[in-house]
Amino acid sequence: MSSRKTRFASFVVVLALALVALEGCVVVPRYARGVVSDPAMASSDGLLTRSIRKLRNSREGAAGGDGVAAGGGCGCGN
Repeated sequence: MSSRKTRFASFVVVLALALVALEGCVVVPRYARGVVSDPAMASSDGLLTRSIRKLRNSREGAAGGDGVAAGGGCGCGN
């Protein structure tokens, strides 16, 4: 009997994991893709460029990492 309970428990765990894994697989219709997409998630996003610029400005201090004048070294004003 305990073998049967163990197999059932294993089956339930595997089934739950499969359902969780397959939950993220969804097909988005063409007409809804514009609504679902977010500019921050684009591969050529400006968010990464802005983050790198802020990092360089705060690390370089007064000179700035990209050649423009920057504020202090803390990075809180950029």
